[in-house]
Amino acid sequence: MKEQEKINYDRIAEAIDYIRENFRTQPGLEEIAEKVHLSPYHFQRLFTDWAGVSPKKFLQYISLEHAKAMLKEQRATVFDAALETGLSGTGRLHDLFISIEGMTPGEYRHGGADLEINYSFAESPFGNILVASTSKGICYMAFVDIATEGLADLQAHFPQARLRQMTDLIQQNALNIFTKDWSQLQQIRLHLKGTEFQLKVWEALLKIPMGGLSSYKGIAGQLGNPNASRAVGSAVGDNPVAFIIPCHRVIQSEGSFGQYHWGTTRKTAMIGWEAARTAG
Repeated sequence: MKEQEKINYDRIAEAIDYIRENFRTQPGLEEIAEKVHLSPYHFQRLFTDWAGVSPKKFLQYISLEHAKAMLKEQRATVFDAALETGLSGTGRLHDLFISIEGMTPGEYRHGGADLEINYSFAESPFGNILVASTSKGICYMAFVDIATEGLADLQAHFPQARLRQMTDLIQQNALNIFTKDWSQLQQIRLHLKGTEFQLKVWEALLKIPMGGLSSYKGIAGQLGNPNASRAVGSAVGDNPVAFIIPCHRVIQSEGSFGQYHWGTTRKTAMIGWEAARTAG
């Protein structure tokens, strides 16, 4: 990521952290701008360029009070609460063009033996990202703050694979998911290493529409095993493809956002960023 873009995202992340920690008091523009050492004018412009909406509107999207009230008082589902909070459920993007192919038992068991994996680093609205692909599809995507550590994580995921730093068309197509015109995308193919249960959970995540939310309990019920919330949570945490498989759209049943493998601030940013694009 270019230096100025990194500085801008760091400021946005700091602002989102402040909003998330203080949403109950609904902090104003001047208060948030002061926390990130910018004038209200420059902060408003920077934030709107990044999120597509004003800081005030973004605060409304990630404020949890309304969702919590709906879940507790009206016994609504998390998805219903998201809709009533202003998050549109019309963007069933993932149902349309993302498909999963599981690796063979041999590839799974032997840590990617005989696989050739291309990888590259790219920019995203949420920080630098490492994306890796086989000849069949995307096999790994993760947000990375330090390139060497990100590459070590990829190697640990596929200890026997042959890695090559190279950008290919499979990667480029998948990275277009961060742009606004998704109609121009070809189908994104995923080639994943996981157990049968993990693959089922990841497929269920793909059915959560952009701008929508679900819960671990909701995913377990969708799989026909309502008592498997803990196992679902574990599979969600093991998701190897950030953002495309939208584990960031899974929150706690009571309405709190919960933890995220790549950071709670990043998860909050994603939910608000998607809400801004689907509700507009």
